[in-house]
Amino acid sequence: MSQKRRQFDANFKLQVVQMIKDQGLSISQVCQDMNLGETAVRRWLKQMGAEQAGQSGIGKPLTSEQQRIRQLEAENRQLRMDNDILKKASAFYAPEGIFARELR
Repeated sequence: MSQKRRQFDANFKLQVVQMIKDQGLSISQVCQDMNLGETAVRRWLKQMGAEQAGQSGIGKPLTSEQQRIRQLEAENRQLRMDNDILKKASAFYAPEGIFARELR
């Protein structure tokens, strides 16, 4: 019988990382006390380090700032795609002229 994969929210991950960094606890001790896998906790530490360095890192963001940045980036991508579609549609339906040439 296989174990079901557990999922943790960003706040929990952030608390675990802060316990290790701020309180100076060892990774193995925290993992043992909280019944966590060391690989996951090391990944969370790496993610936090990347976020503090201003990078997006891998996986789901831990800090609220990085979560907001990811949300804004997704919105920006969607708006760019919508804009491209509108440009192509207006070029297709617009009569040939100055306006149509500017959009291409």
